[in-house]
Amino acid sequence: MRRTKPTVSYDYVVGLTDGEGCFFVNMGNIPAYTSGVRVQMHFHIKMQEKDRPLLEKVKNTLGCGVVYFQKEKRVNHCQCYRYTVHSQKDIVEKIIPFFTKHPLQSVSKRKSFKMFCKIAQLMGNGVHLTKKGIEKIRLLKSQMNQKTVGLA
Repeated sequence: MRRTKPTVSYDYVVGLTDGEGCFFVNMGNIPAYTSGVRVQMHFHIKMQEKDRPLLEKVKNTLGCGVVYFQKEKRVNHCQCYRYTVHSQKDIVEKIIPFFTKHPLQSVSKRKSFKMFCKIAQLMGNGVHLTKKGIEKIRLLKSQMNQKTVGLA
C-alpha cells in the first residue's frame, strides 16, 4: 500500500496565499541576455519557523516547489520558512492553473496574480527576449504587490 503525503484543502491554500503569499517577478540586468535583462517568476509563502509543516502540506497539495529556512536578520522578527516555486514550467503548468481555478479573494492579491499571468503569457510568447517586451513586463510588474492605504 502506498502512503500519501499530507496535504491541505485548496481553500486553505487560497486563504493562506491571500494572507501570506506573494506573486513576484524579479528582473536583473544581465548583458549576456538578448534583451539585456533576465526575468524570473516566483510564487512564495512565508511563515514562522513553527509553521513549517503547513508549508510542506502546501507544497504537497500544489505538487511543486521547495520549502527552505530563511534566516531573519531584522531585530524583533522571528525565524521563518519559505515555500517557493521558481520553475517557469511549474509556474505555468501548476501555479497559474491552480489559482485560475481557485480564485484569490483579496482584491490586491487578485490584481497581482492577474499581472503575473500576463507576464507569464508574454514570456511564453518570447516577448521578454526584446527590449520593447522588457518594457511591457516592467509596466505590468509595477502594478503588482502595491501597498494599499487603509481608511482612517
